[in-house]
Amino acid sequence: MNLVRWDPFRELEWMHARLNRMFSERPFRGADETELSFADWAPAADVQETEKEYVIKADLPDVKKDDVKVEYDDGVLTVEGERKLEREDKGTKYHKIERGYGKFVRRFALPTEVDTTKVTAEFKDGVLNVHLPKSPNDKRAVAVKVG
Repeated sequence: MNLVRWDPFRELEWMHARLNRMFSERPFRGADETELSFADWAPAADVQETEKEYVIKADLPDVKKDDVKVEYDDGVLTVEGERKLEREDKGTKYHKIERGYGKFVRRFALPTEVDTTKVTAEFKDGVLNVHLPKSPNDKRAVAVKVG
């Protein structure tokens, strides 16, 4: 019988790897394996602040501009939309689908010092950029048109 020295860090790495595998897989699927019934997907986003404004940059590849809705209300910016899986069932066989499809909603809590009359959004090359200029004490709700 060989003696093996126990390494607690190796045990932690093993547990970390198992948890990552468990959470990276999507266990809650509908009857059709490609249709998700729980937490479809969430786009990655960056939140930046300068002296003059807040900027939210969200990665929305394969999302059409018309499928994105942006709204700012009382310190919370909401970005919602849908990325649709366009399948051609004629001779096309998917072996694996890893990218997320379906509806998404992201909310970002910002200080209420945003000038709601000057909020702008632009959608270019699959990236949504929302510019929220700073202004003191403006709390009105406003729908933002994506240009």
